[in-house]
Amino acid sequence: MTNRSKPTRRRLLAALAFAVVPVLGTIPAATTATATPAPYRPELPAPTGKYAIGATELHLIDRSRPNPWTAAGKRELMTTVWYPAVPGASGPRTTYAPAKVAPLLTADLTAYLELEPDRLDYATAPTHARTGVPALGRHPVVLYSPGFGTSRLLGTNHVEELVSRGYVVVTIDHTGEAPVEFPGGRLSPVQLPEEPAGLYKKAMGVRGADTRFVLDELERLAAGRNPDAEGRALPRGLARSLDLTRIGMFGYSAGGFTAAETMLVDRRIDAGANLDGTMMYDMAAGELSPLAQRGLDRPFLLFGADAHTHLPNPGHPANDPAWTSFWQHQRGWKLDLNIAEGTHGAFADYQFILPDLARANGVPMEKIEALLGKVDPAGSVAAQRAYLGAFFERFLKGRPQPLLWGPSPRHPEVRFVS
Repeated sequence: MTNRSKPTRRRLLAALAFAVVPVLGTIPAATTATATPAPYRPELPAPTGKYAIGATELHLIDRSRPNPWTAAGKRELMTTVWYPAVPGASGPRTTYAPAKVAPLLTADLTAYLELEPDRLDYATAPTHARTGVPALGRHPVVLYSPGFGTSRLLGTNHVEELVSRGYVVVTIDHTGEAPVEFPGGRLSPVQLPEEPAGLYKKAMGVRGADTRFVLDELERLAAGRNPDAEGRALPRGLARSLDLTRIGMFGYSAGGFTAAETMLVDRRIDAGANLDGTMMYDMAAGELSPLAQRGLDRPFLLFGADAHTHLPNPGHPANDPAWTSFWQHQRGWKLDLNIAEGTHGAFADYQFILPDLARANGVPMEKIEALLGKVDPAGSVAAQRAYLGAFFERFLKGRPQPLLWGPSPRHPEVRFVS
């Protein structure tokens, strides 16, 4: 069988991302840039909430599970706990990405834009968080799961916004799918098998187990124990900041599927949101997940781009029978929102990183539109923040949210799908 007809891990990853931003070297090699401006360091949009932001990493080891991708060692995860912090507290600014992971995350993007790899600098780009500063108050907890083959770091915009509004947000890297840096600078590379048969279905099972384990470890943390594998000091007040009676989860692409699948088997999660992720195990074969066939009995938000909605759209690349089936079987509160002029990549930090990177390096905006669509980046970011924030305000804090009742002139990018 030829390489063209025989699917590979790389082709599967690209397909699962709706061919937006392949993450494992499927983009052509870069050509020499004509200009050499200073490396672009992403500037995260300023959070709109009232809380200062703290962050701390937790290295978690599930000693009950082997590494599912190499059968060597136990299952290890890197997570970041982002939390409302004491205002004015002194601490180092949290950077966007660890030094060893950063160039691995930027290589494909710069290659696609025909830039040298060093044109995009994640390693020194600052976030709005400070590392290890004292936590403030007690807040609902929200988990974040990234897209298949992507890093937890690419949801930082949404994470910071939620923390600023009064949530503790825990981001999870699903080790093996994307490069992960562990304490001491140890780098875990991509470990997925080259052959894709059953790969995505297995990955979803691994992701669900990861998420349930993280919830277990958060319960240990809230009880006063330190789950970090190295026993590193925790920020003052972190344990009591976790209100585990109110838990939400959201994710980008496969991360949104992970949120819903975890809710199907774990009632600790009260509400969830899926940012443009299919809920099929095998798109080519049309294999629906049990989740898509059963729905949930708790609130769930679908938030899609382009023509990706729950409405049947035969023949269109974005037609998703899993969303259609889930919508029909969903028993809890439900809402389907859509950014018609956006594409899949618009729900990750690419939405604001790529346009600025392109402008700084003279890259034609047509290349960016191919990845993000024609939606205004600032409007898209503001709308996503508003609706995601309103969803969790309604279902984790019990506050009525008129924004969820119907279309808003403040966010013309978003349409309600019924």
